[in-house]
Amino acid sequence: MTSETSASPVVDGAGPRPRRRRFWMLVRDVVAIVVIAVLLSLLVKTFLVRSFYIPSGSMEQTLQINDRILVDELTPRFGGYDRGDVVVFRDPGGWLPVITQPARPPLEEALDWVLSLVGISAPDSKDHLIKRIVGVAGDHVVCCNALGQLSVNGQPIDETAYLSLEPGQSAPDEVAYDVVVPEGSLWVLGDNRDHSRDSRYNMEQPSGGFVPIDNVVGRAFLVTWPLSRFGLIDFHHEVFAGVPDPVSP
Repeated sequence: MTSETSASPVVDGAGPRPRRRRFWMLVRDVVAIVVIAVLLSLLVKTFLVRSFYIPSGSMEQTLQINDRILVDELTPRFGGYDRGDVVVFRDPGGWLPVITQPARPPLEEALDWVLSLVGISAPDSKDHLIKRIVGVAGDHVVCCNALGQLSVNGQPIDETAYLSLEPGQSAPDEVAYDVVVPEGSLWVLGDNRDHSRDSRYNMEQPSGGFVPIDNVVGRAFLVTWPLSRFGLIDFHHEVFAGVPDPVSP
């Protein structure tokens, strides 16, 4: 009589179950990497650097329409702001026109939100403004002298290093103002002075034309796109080097 022994099936390490297990482990690792990357990006965006794009020509020729820039949020918290700095800030109230944006498909909104988390998209750029600081707290800023120049604390400022001027034009159109910048505020102007709705044109607004420092996101320091314009943004601090300290009242 022949006895038959039934053999137990051998489980090959390359069988279906281990392969599925490796697949889900890979998915888990990818999800973990994505979550960590998003969290790091949120931390960077919240405390260090943010990305914005330029929607208008008010800062030409320094910045062009659709330039993408990086804004340093951290350094100014320790060192403050200087005359010449190019800053991004939230509308102090009434500076930006009220524009009703058409509704976008939910998928497009969701994609834009995800891209904004990692700094690729900057959907809130149109809710912010970007200008150059010409007056800090205590400064007496006056426009204009016989040459069309503004003065800060009695010192005439030659801004030709960065102003966007038409051929043959030595100074932008004059808009008279005589202000003392209050504590915790800034007086800002666009480099394309003839096409910038800046502090000069908002003196009747609740802010008086001043930008509260609490509204400032940070200092723009780098153009990242297009690649042909990649480079640091010049603050032209030398233009204001001769300005005396403000006189205390």
